[in-house]
Amino acid sequence: MTSLPQHSAHVPSGTSRTADPSGTDLELYREKFRRRLPESLGELKGPGHGVVEPPVTVVWSGLRAFDLANERQRMSLYRIVIAEGMRENLCALLNREILLQLWPTLRTLVSTTIRSVWEDRFPELRALANVPPVRPPARLRRANKGASAA
Repeated sequence: MTSLPQHSAHVPSGTSRTADPSGTDLELYREKFRRRLPESLGELKGPGHGVVEPPVTVVWSGLRAFDLANERQRMSLYRIVIAEGMRENLCALLNREILLQLWPTLRTLVSTTIRSVWEDRFPELRALANVPPVRPPARLRRANKGASAA
């Protein structure tokens, strides 16, 4: 079998085909999240209880109403709002006390870029970086009552 030569597109000298993760693209991505942050966590005046229905610009598919009494829904809401919300969404939907309570676990569920941007801006969150994450509540499983369960 003959081998055909592999031609590739011209890449100007001094550039690379893949984005350098420590380069301009990453810095622009970080800036996108930095611009959304409030000046302080004290601006996070979102509800502390009840059902929260974020705007479709933040949550556009899946679950649309989040019960803050439900641990999984609360964590899900915060993860989505941090990743997708603009400054006004962060301030209106997130609650400072809940964020501080969730952060040891929440920081493991968001991207490293988002985590570092939030922890760089807010020393209160950075201080929680070494607190072990709380194990998410286990889902209820139906008991398997098959033949092997006897």
